Amino acid sequence: MKFIVCVKQVPETNELDFDLNTNRVKKAGVSTIINPFDQFALEEAIKMRKEGDEIIAISIGDLEAKSTLMRCLALGADKAILLNDDNFKESDTFATSNILASAIKKVGDYSIIFCGNSSFDTGSSQVGPALAAILNIPQITYSESVEKVEEGKVQVKAQTDDGYRIIESNIPLVIAGIPPSSFQPRIPPLPKILAAQKKPFEIWTADDIEGDKSKFGSAGSLINIVKLYKPPRREEGIVFTDEPKVAVEKLMELLSKDKVI
Repeated sequence: MKFIVCVKQVPETNELDFDLNTNRVKKAGVSTIINPFDQFALEEAIKMRKEGDEIIAISIGDLEAKSTLMRCLALGADKAILLNDDNFKESDTFATSNILASAIKKVGDYSIIFCGNSSFDTGSSQVGPALAAILNIPQITYSESVEKVEEGKVQVKAQTDDGYRIIESNIPLVIAGIPPSSFQPRIPPLPKILAAQKKPFEIWTADDIEGDKSKFGSAGSLINIVKLYKPPRREEGIVFTDEPKVAVEKLMELLSKDKVI
């Protein structure tokens, strides 16, 4: 089987900042990581792999995104493809999904497309479902683990609001993964990092994927960010750690002082 894993390079969340003039996340000089949900999806694909199976990691981005794909190779992917073209810039989730779908069609003969259920920078949770819609294949979101694969079908454990459910689907399909609280991302050892340098790495442009360029980048985006702003900083709160009776007295005194009561 051929597994395709869509990964995204995202800024470190504790360094996330915005350009209020362009309404975009600031990327210059910001350290980046693999979107953690995407790494979880990759590791699920690696767990499923049997002899003869192939895992291909795909990402859209500038040349700096190569580091994210090289990490995917070090973790266990067999091949990496970077989608890099000026036509891909300023893509919203709809345009991103069209770019990925065009690339996946070119790869062809895939069994399962893995992706993270969400990304740490935008968090829209739309790319997986949109991919499934464009490719006209089933989807399972909020996937916690792949339980079984046999005879052209897959069973997936998916999270729900009050627990989980086991869903069966035909192959091919899209699986959007969300890691359980126990998930710990692996760090590839040095020998694997060095071995990744010898694995296939390709860069594809808009011409290479042969898609409809009017559906890529800003031209193909349906969402326009009108205004981006930071919420006002809230005043520092007060925590009472005294015995309940003393804490209540202090709270009543404070509320009275502020003329709340």
